[in-house]
Amino acid sequence: MPAANYTLVIGDKNLSSWSLRPWLALKHCRIPFAEERVRLRQPESRATILRHSPSGKVPALRCGNLVVFDSLAILEFLAERHPELGLWPRDAEARALARSISAEMHAGFAALRNEMSMDLLARLPTPPIGEALAADIRRIVAIWREARARYGEGGPFLFGTFSNADAMFAPVATRFRTHGVDLARFGDDSTADAYAQSVLDLPAMAAWTEAAEAEMREQASA
Repeated sequence: MPAANYTLVIGDKNLSSWSLRPWLALKHCRIPFAEERVRLRQPESRATILRHSPSGKVPALRCGNLVVFDSLAILEFLAERHPELGLWPRDAEARALARSISAEMHAGFAALRNEMSMDLLARLPTPPIGEALAADIRRIVAIWREARARYGEGGPFLFGTFSNADAMFAPVATRFRTHGVDLARFGDDSTADAYAQSVLDLPAMAAWTEAAEAEMREQASA
């Protein structure tokens, strides 16, 4: 593994789905990194983030003089620097699918983002699910079922072992739990539900959740 001095700048763990993605990959793969958190939804948040990230958004990964300032770009960067970790599947066809669904997650699912925002620690009633949101959920279930059927034999994740695709979809698993989504309503035969639980059961997810709880206690006592 190449020597690196990584610092990951993130937002609040209860809210920042984009921050979770590279943090989870780093933590799960035991890549050493430092962490800097910027509290979101504060008057000074954007100005603080701009000191770390030219996009004005989190996450951002610092490595020496380099700043990588997009979740998927960070995951690609880590896969290139640490090829021995298999952050993309080694099989070319599986790798192409993993990249395709990761890019789809990165660019799409607007209804899911808007109507089921990440609120990690909350347990909320399932909201009314209109056509656009239902289509997003059905598509995610289909993605998870296809990847598991074609490439999931080697483990519980989309391509068997943990990959960047799992990091990209991890916040979706938390959204479904937060909002009490019954995936069976959207074509799941229990494959997608079992996959989501495998992600939620990761020790790195438990560490993220514990830190989110600590942050909430800190904010409540401030």
